[in-house]
Amino acid sequence: MNKKIMIGLLMVFAVIITTILVSIDNDTTLKASSMKATVMEVSNDSVTVMDKDNVIYTFMGETLGAELGATVNVKYNGKLNKNKEKQTAKVISYTAYDDSDVFNSWNDNGIFSQFYQMAYNKMKTMSLDEKIGQIFLVRVPEQNKITDLEKYKFGGYVLFKRNFDGKTKKEVVDMINEFQDASKIPLIIATDEEGGKVTRISGNPNLVSTPFKSSSELYNAGGMEAIKEDTIEKSKVLEDLGINVNLAPVVDVATDPDSYMYDRTIKEDTSVTSTYAKTVIEASKNSKVSYTLKHFPGYGDNADTHQTSATDNRTYSKIMEDDIPPFRAGIKAGAEAVLVSHTIVPALDTENPSSLSASTHNVLRNELSFTGIIITDDLEMGAVNDTNAVIRAIKAGNDMLIVTDYENSIKSVKEYLENGNLSEQTIDKMVFRILAWKYYKGMMYDVLK
Repeated sequence: MNKKIMIGLLMVFAVIITTILVSIDNDTTLKASSMKATVMEVSNDSVTVMDKDNVIYTFMGETLGAELGATVNVKYNGKLNKNKEKQTAKVISYTAYDDSDVFNSWNDNGIFSQFYQMAYNKMKTMSLDEKIGQIFLVRVPEQNKITDLEKYKFGGYVLFKRNFDGKTKKEVVDMINEFQDASKIPLIIATDEEGGKVTRISGNPNLVSTPFKSSSELYNAGGMEAIKEDTIEKSKVLEDLGINVNLAPVVDVATDPDSYMYDRTIKEDTSVTSTYAKTVIEASKNSKVSYTLKHFPGYGDNADTHQTSATDNRTYSKIMEDDIPPFRAGIKAGAEAVLVSHTIVPALDTENPSSLSASTHNVLRNELSFTGIIITDDLEMGAVNDTNAVIRAIKAGNDMLIVTDYENSIKSVKEYLENGNLSEQTIDKMVFRILAWKYYKGMMYDVLK
């Protein structure tokens, strides 16, 4: 054989061997990895777990004896996609840890971590009914406001315009104090005081002489300094009434003046909206009122989800470029809570609305490193109002669920726990974060033992 041909063949063979070796070296399916996690759900052909950073993974295939609620070491082959729920990686084994290691498996060194031990200790003293109640942020009922609060032990109340209309400041303060006095654990008392179109409180001249202006009006009149001053003033009004959470600001980026959310936004581009988010969160930090970034992952120009579903068909890169930065800016500024919308975003999840999507929550936890409280939009809204919405919201990774029909919501949780389709450990972890938030906010003062 010609010497040149022989050398050529040897070189080709060397390239092929090198390519194979590099491929093997880069093929993570040949490398076993492991993580500590809590088993959230076990079905016939899958296991869903949540790791210490609250990222949710569903592994398909053999369940290998995984036990619902167990704290486990998951050994697997393959590469994890932390922004998705369903994984292609294959599990080798689930090895249970002793229960005493649960607390360490939950410690994500997050925004409330200074109070994790207190929260964990408190959670361990609570009854199952008390723990279930904590995860619900309930629209104040027309009837039995106090008796049902005492019975179901809610985590908080959401107040709407009808709860303030015609009342004096003293009447509102007395109402909220009555709620707090009836609750063994201090309540989150929340409302939507955005300004402009949504003025639950300042629409009542007995409480505020002039309704708070919209973010766009403020920005056009005085830039970010006007936004800052408005936030400080608004926080003072809320705090004086006894309200400790504002379900605002709206940090969605909308470009169509005819779209549902446009008038509630600052009506500016992503950059300005990001500065707006940062400004509001920073200005609120000197008050006892926590502000809530909404509506993750960005409402955009979508239809009203109060009545029906809405689908955002933009690409992943477009959403990450246009909608996510304001949330990232607010989180970096110290946002304690994020409210998730009911829009369907196929780029993140083709099957579920954002509020019920583990993949969407994974983006919030993983890409944005958010360690605070995730709150659903009202689960009675038309876009998600089905019999399993509450359970789906829990399994998606939310911490607090806004509901109106609290009796059936609580009944559903209890039934799933009793049937073995929901782990008490999942509820425990939600309550653990909620309590840590309440300690962080100065609402609870237990002595660490």
